[in-house]
Amino acid sequence: MILNVSGRTDIVAFYSKWFMNRYNEGYVDVRNPFYPKLVSRIYFDDVDMIVFCTKNPIPILNYLDKINKPIIFQVTLTPYGKEIEANVISKGNIVNAIKKLSNVFGIDNVYVRYDPILINDKYDINFHIKAFDSLCSKLNGYVKHIIVSFVDDYKNVRNNMKVLRLYKLDDDALKNIGKNFSKIALENGMSVQTCFEKNDLACYGFVSSPCVSKDLAFKLIGKKFPKWKARDCGCAEMVDIGVYNTCRHFCKYCYANYDEKKVNYNVKMHDDNSSLLVGYLEEDDIVKVRKK
Repeated sequence: MILNVSGRTDIVAFYSKWFMNRYNEGYVDVRNPFYPKLVSRIYFDDVDMIVFCTKNPIPILNYLDKINKPIIFQVTLTPYGKEIEANVISKGNIVNAIKKLSNVFGIDNVYVRYDPILINDKYDINFHIKAFDSLCSKLNGYVKHIIVSFVDDYKNVRNNMKVLRLYKLDDDALKNIGKNFSKIALENGMSVQTCFEKNDLACYGFVSSPCVSKDLAFKLIGKKFPKWKARDCGCAEMVDIGVYNTCRHFCKYCYANYDEKKVNYNVKMHDDNSSLLVGYLEEDDIVKVRKK
């Protein structure tokens, strides 16, 4: 089993202590987001690899030597200000943390996500080209893989259109991004790819591959995994242990948060000592052990 920690929330940034408590106790409970009374119990003995997805790796850095599992990090690092990413920490601190991760786990196990690209009057194409060039220059020698995506039409995006003021991406814009990002990545010894994007930009030199492919999983742990049924992206099957509406970054483009009042409520319901990320097990919960 591959654990995704997490696409539904930033566990690393805000709940690292809880995660390590679960790891040390040997299991974690996860409510089904569509059928909340169904709870999956996952024992870490059944976990083959952990994929950490975060905007802030710093809270877990001092715990990593206690995790005896193969690890991949995907760190999202975008150039937006506080009006877009309200609670994301200093980008310079994130760069330094990525370098530390690379030194510990190796350059092949740390991916950076320039994700998502949104275009408006402030963050135009030229802005993104300069920002991407700066990012790659700073991480030259520490990162080999950059994953790019474009902002999607999520509920939260529609709710925040007055702030986002999005322009539609046309073919010329995609060509400009594709050619320049490929050139910049190549100059810095990196590959650049999309994952689950209708515009994969392969014609401009982007790699056509899922961000956690079945081949990558086999290379790291010597085990074959099916494609992820929950997503039509081609990634290897993973189990996400996060909860929607629990991330305190409050990014205006986020798909996993769509109700800030609910986020604040869920944060209050979090207990580092609970087996669940939010709240506690209840008498009528149906708990089933998940093996894969």
